[in-house]
Amino acid sequence: MDSTIALILLQDGIVNGAIYALLGMALVLVFAVTRVIFIPQGEFVAFGALTLAMLVNGRVPGTAYLMPMLGAIVLLLEIGRAIRTGAWAGLLRTAITYVALPLAVLWATMQFVAPDRNLWLNIIVTLILVVPMGPMVYRIVYQPLAEATVLVLLIVSVALHFALMGLALVFFGAEGWRTPPFVSGQVDLGFMTWSAQSLFVVGTCAALIIALWLFFGKTLYGRALRATAVNRRGARLVGISTTMSGTLTFTLAVAIGVVSGMLIAPVTTVYYDTGFLIGLKGFVGAIIGGLVSYPVAAAGALLVGILEAFSSFWASAYKEVIVFTLIIPVLLWRSFGSHHVDDEE
Repeated sequence: MDSTIALILLQDGIVNGAIYALLGMALVLVFAVTRVIFIPQGEFVAFGALTLAMLVNGRVPGTAYLMPMLGAIVLLLEIGRAIRTGAWAGLLRTAITYVALPLAVLWATMQFVAPDRNLWLNIIVTLILVVPMGPMVYRIVYQPLAEATVLVLLIVSVALHFALMGLALVFFGAEGWRTPPFVSGQVDLGFMTWSAQSLFVVGTCAALIIALWLFFGKTLYGRALRATAVNRRGARLVGISTTMSGTLTFTLAVAIGVVSGMLIAPVTTVYYDTGFLIGLKGFVGAIIGGLVSYPVAAAGALLVGILEAFSSFWASAYKEVIVFTLIIPVLLWRSFGSHHVDDEE
């Protein structure tokens, strides 16, 4: 290996690591606030990439139909809650938000879809179609189990992962999809040449990480999420709704997954199950951060991307083994330095 190859591998590792860093931070956020190990994070990466790809090819994506379906389930759950409690206030707003609006979005998408649409318009439509699924998934799957143990929540996450993967196969098929690059050309940095698309991916990831840092440090809702992450019971005592925190957390996590999927769609072929491995590599970064530290999770994810790139050169058949083996020494090191603490709840 000469310096040219090493720099190319380093470039690939940084690009992949930036994506893993985003996903790792989303996983840390979800676990810190809701105690959910959000395994289906990768499915929303695939949903984002494949939805954009189908829009670019002038086809109505299956996610346009999935959103009204999920909304109908949410409405049924709210009707059941209203029957049990007698609290019918807000049911009309739920019907409008979770059923009427998704149906309107489905109709608008069917009118909008065409092969010659602008790529950036397709990106906006993709966000509109997939991001609202975050609060819907939380309401359907996790909100009823908010007080369950971490193990129960983990088992539910595994079940949800398989359910969403099956839906992805139904909606998008087994073939792979790609999208056109957001930007084209090469950028000469002196010591090496980067593709403009790679720089766009890294720059977008860095901008999102900075935006998340500002959100958590400078906004009321961000501070509410931080308070919930520190102590859920204490957050409730001071008037912070843990339901609101969970809904906002899942919205942010799904948005991060969708953006990550759209960023990788131009550089790799995405299949219905591609997101699972990508999400797992983000999870390795989150584990390095102990599922509590955002900077350490981001740094760990970047390390995972670089390790994967060089492993693909030296031992391509074992690159996944090498990456996931990284979890073992990290878990051993953390287990020796940690003490058992009962769940707060």
